[in-house]
Amino acid sequence: MERIKITYATLRADNEDLHAAYEAGVAKARARLGDGYLNLVGGKPTEGDGTFEVRSPVDTDIVVAVVAKGTREDVRDAIAAARAAQPAWRKTPWRDRLAVLRRAADLISERQMEYGALVAYEVGKSRLEALGEVEEAADLIRYYCDVYERNDGYEHGMDNLGDPAVHTRSVLRPFGVFAVISPFNFPMALAMGPSAGAMMGGNTVILKPASAASLSGLLLTEAIRDAGVPDGVFNLVCGPGDTVGAELQENPGIDGIVFTGSYEVGMGIYRSFSRRFPKPTIIEMGGKNPAIVCRSADLEEAAEGIMRSAFGFGGQKCSANSRVYVERPVHDELMRLLVEKTEQITVGDPLERPTWLGPIIDAQAVARFEEAAAEARRDGRILTGGERITGGAFDRGFYVQPTIVGHLPAHHRIFQDELFVPLTAVHAVESLGEAVTLANDSLYGLTAGVYTEDPAEVERFLDEIHSGVLYVNRRAGATTGAWPGVQPFGGWKGSGSTGKAGLSLYYPAQFLREQSHTIVD
Repeated sequence: MERIKITYATLRADNEDLHAAYEAGVAKARARLGDGYLNLVGGKPTEGDGTFEVRSPVDTDIVVAVVAKGTREDVRDAIAAARAAQPAWRKTPWRDRLAVLRRAADLISERQMEYGALVAYEVGKSRLEALGEVEEAADLIRYYCDVYERNDGYEHGMDNLGDPAVHTRSVLRPFGVFAVISPFNFPMALAMGPSAGAMMGGNTVILKPASAASLSGLLLTEAIRDAGVPDGVFNLVCGPGDTVGAELQENPGIDGIVFTGSYEVGMGIYRSFSRRFPKPTIIEMGGKNPAIVCRSADLEEAAEGIMRSAFGFGGQKCSANSRVYVERPVHDELMRLLVEKTEQITVGDPLERPTWLGPIIDAQAVARFEEAAAEARRDGRILTGGERITGGAFDRGFYVQPTIVGHLPAHHRIFQDELFVPLTAVHAVESLGEAVTLANDSLYGLTAGVYTEDPAEVERFLDEIHSGVLYVNRRAGATTGAWPGVQPFGGWKGSGSTGKAGLSLYYPAQFLREQSHTIVD
């Protein structure tokens, strides 16, 4: 079967070959459930201090993996191994580094169906979301390698001011050892993207995946090792944030860090990581992403795009559309369409073909959802949803109803706080200007979308909105669905630290520092 490209913008899943291949992947995945895994330090498996279980949010009776619990000492050993491996890796010709990473990308794609099924078990993604996740991890490697190649390994000649005896050039050099702390919601893409970006520039890496998504980190490690990345260049230490994560943040042997997660944790790292001198601190901290619907909009298109972005993967995306501002003359009709589409969502086991929405990640997420729903009932109105789903197999997982709330005050905390659950809040406005003002009144600035048929309103939105990723009239997702080399993905304000986006041509250079060479004959 020819390999099928699955992205987050895929709207249909009617390819029978794809589903047959996925079911075969599910069978392989089931055979691996409950297996034990060790960490990888300097090319050697390490046992850590005991183990922890990764249980599935689909059904908490399912043990997805039993993982060695890393310690601070394991992290120190990994830093030493990475530092020892870095000089030889730095001196490896950059084309050779790209070749081995491209082999890793090909292995990830070849294993897409099995890995996708394991991602579904581990974090609850539907099959299209899970398959897109795996392919994005591979495509991030490919795209960043292409960018590196187009820049000729980041060595560029400079002006010699007319003196033929003077030869000047700008070169980019690696920092050394990078820590990558990745989240549960994109457990492959947001682990592989920064790890590959660091490694292709001659840095070495220590990856700490989210504990809830440790298996995904272990699967990436398989592909990286099988591709032939040398010992010590890539290391994996799973375990708690207060030990493994803390050591990565505090140890002076780490030369740069990438973190994806909450604003509170991210800002703590940003403030504390650099001590003696500044170090690269690449922090992605989420969003509270608005969609604006103007009176001229195609309301059916808007309702579809909002539904997909608000509830895809249970709103557990930093790009999720968690607030909507709609002009009052079309408010009621948009709500009718949005509620109708939301109530048609199929919630259930994400490994089953009909399922569009699976569980959210854990009991803490359910409690966060229930708290927000209670506040919405008290201070506004729930238009649909608002309950945990129970009964039968649902009792063994973390399932909640996709929820739309309205009639809240414009500055209610539900419009401000990133909830990471399938809940979106809608507010009626008098004009596009009012909507833009409310949209920009946020700590965050990651993604935003608008629906309008007026070109002047499109230009105003693009000019005035304070977010890093903008979408106009996008049916596939009002605020979600970026892909490597297609939509650069990075936030402004409290959503990101560097002003340079992932999935973009600027990303790999963040793992490098510039050096000027002037040579006189």
